Amino acid sequence: MPLKLVPDNTNIGFVKLRFLAFALTLLLTIGAGALLATRGLNLGVDFVGGLTMQVEFQKPPELDSLRERVNRVGVGDAALQEFGNAQTILVRLPLPEGEEGAVQRVVGQVRVALERDYPGVKFVRVESVSGKVSDELIRDGLWAVGLSMLFVALFTWFRFEWYFGVSTVVALVHDVVVTLGFFSLTWLEFDLNIVAAVLTIIGYSLNDKVVIDDRIRENLRKYRQMDIKQIIDLSVNETLPRTVMTSVTLLAALLALLFLGPEVIFGFTAAMVLGIVIGTYSSIFVSSSLLISLGVKTRAAPVEDKRTKGAERIG
Repeated sequence: MPLKLVPDNTNIGFVKLRFLAFALTLLLTIGAGALLATRGLNLGVDFVGGLTMQVEFQKPPELDSLRERVNRVGVGDAALQEFGNAQTILVRLPLPEGEEGAVQRVVGQVRVALERDYPGVKFVRVESVSGKVSDELIRDGLWAVGLSMLFVALFTWFRFEWYFGVSTVVALVHDVVVTLGFFSLTWLEFDLNIVAAVLTIIGYSLNDKVVIDDRIRENLRKYRQMDIKQIIDLSVNETLPRTVMTSVTLLAALLALLFLGPEVIFGFTAAMVLGIVIGTYSSIFVSSSLLISLGVKTRAAPVEDKRTKGAERIG
């Protein structure tokens, strides 16, 4: 017997919950936006430039003492951050100027200093990005997200009608802002992997919304005498099994990566998990119901259809 996460003939009144959903969406978006404006993001070395070393200790170090020890090396003021657990620390330093081997020289000096005070210390990863490259990455990342949103709007506008495009973009903006707000709240490192996650979330969420929008458009033509609220509820309920099954299977794989995967992809996986949840919520409760506020209406039945009018489904 096939597994059914959503029973047949499910009839949930999503439209009745639209004002509550709109209020929650507005609250989440404003809250995330306020966090981004006041707290900002913990930008990784990809975006701020500099030298980052991932260091593992035998036991959790005292951060103030560790910072003081690195600063005594004389290679710049160190910024420290726990990475996954208290024994793994990210040490960030300004990018050294000079010859090509300057980075290796600084890493060697820090390694010698820490090995003297912290026996068994391991340098797992070393990354360095120049300020010029980091500026280019910031610009390219913003362009990537901005252009993806623009093309989403144009696609849904031409594929359906303008109000479908507006409702989809509003929901996607909510998805992206809430995801960024999560990184501002948790202070997880925001690097190029997270930009890739945001673009993936946009693609997944768009696919989810287009499926529902397509069903709404079909039902607008099929049930010409049905109220628009009933059509939207019917369309969302008809696509609900597909939406839920897709989200649950993706979450199962992502949660396994989140708890069992390597630390280097933890931020990417966390962003994807949140994005799937938020994107599914906005597809079901926000973008479809927003069509009512935008003024979408049922199509009047043409004259030649009057003979079959009685055969149509009446809500």
